Amino acid sequence: MRPFTYERATSPADAATKAAAIPGARFIAGGTNLLDLMKLQIETPAHLIDVNGLGLDRIEETGEGGLRIGALVRNTDLAADARVRRHYGVLTRALVAGASGQLRNVATTAGNLLQRTRCPYFYDTNQPCNKRQPGSGCSAMGGVTRQLGILGTSDACIATHPSDMAVAMRVLDATVETVRPDGATRAIPIAELHRLPGDTPHLETTLERGELITAVTLPKPIGGTHLYHKVRDRASYAFALISVAAIVRRDGGGRVALGGVAPRPWRVEAAEAQMPKGAKAVAAGLLAGARPTPDNAFKIRLAERTLAAVLAEARA
Repeated sequence: MRPFTYERATSPADAATKAAAIPGARFIAGGTNLLDLMKLQIETPAHLIDVNGLGLDRIEETGEGGLRIGALVRNTDLAADARVRRHYGVLTRALVAGASGQLRNVATTAGNLLQRTRCPYFYDTNQPCNKRQPGSGCSAMGGVTRQLGILGTSDACIATHPSDMAVAMRVLDATVETVRPDGATRAIPIAELHRLPGDTPHLETTLERGELITAVTLPKPIGGTHLYHKVRDRASYAFALISVAAIVRRDGGGRVALGGVAPRPWRVEAAEAQMPKGAKAVAAGLLAGARPTPDNAFKIRLAERTLAAVLAEARA
């Protein structure tokens, strides 16, 4: 690891101000992704700002009937919260499907949303990668792409977003709360947090320099059957080939989002109108415009079958 300096922030605004003022500064909380990237010298921050002491580790009910989840709430605590299990079951299921118990004990809500791709070419510093070094090229093109994206990709990048939690947050219509370096706050719909790669795959979110996530807010529960199915190469500690987060109402309608297929959680609201007609109709809308490679073309059929299994389970 390269040398870096370190300090503890005293408030969210203080953290944001310092991150904007110090070139190469990064926030650190659980560090489950950042420290790995630093060891590989994929990330080389000059300064780390520890945000663990900012009191952002509570889950509180909102006046609108939802929940406000602090950015530093650990994944284990969020999954086990009785209110989350009762009213937002898809979130608990997604969290438990992600990583190992040890990692969930330290991984945070904000960090989970902001974790970086697990594309093998991103992690191999001997290979060109537009995420690591803009303009250097994408080694995945023409390479081994079994785990990589089929939707929302570009000629510059076909990496996927690895978070299970983010897929559940997307189907729940969560809102991300932040504080900027000037002290101003804003609320970002989860649908607008993650960018598609286009020609700038190194820009992964809509956060500004120094902007700190302080909480994620869930709206009032909508009811229905909450399910999360994750298809992966091994039973634990593996990222999704395909995942499906779904909320299915008694009338057959509902919401659905996919993971493991795109640079962000993939949801197409127009496709959800087809849910009473069955999985095939929904899948047609969700997967429209897919650009698979020969290695990962199987993901289209796998997504269709996984979605069909989820909807059948919900209706049973």
